[in-house]
Amino acid sequence: MALIDRAGGLLVGSEYLGEVAGFDEASGLGTITLKGANRDGDPVTLGFHCTQIADGSRTIAKATRVRFRVMPVNLGIFEASTIEPC
Repeated sequence: MALIDRAGGLLVGSEYLGEVAGFDEASGLGTITLKGANRDGDPVTLGFHCTQIADGSRTIAKATRVRFRVMPVNLGIFEASTIEPC
């Protein structure tokens, strides 16, 4: 049985395609947007940390199309994990 994010309806552990909406190299934090991914068809934005970039580069350009998984982190927050450019 898959867990479901209360806010967006994304399946935890499932693979999705999205686009890097922003990335701050100094902090190592970024966001990925999925268009029409939730139950209402609205865009969903997930955060990520540079350690989740699969190739180990710790950097990724804005507007890069990526494949990733949704994983729970602290305090009921969900983030992008295992991020790979596609």
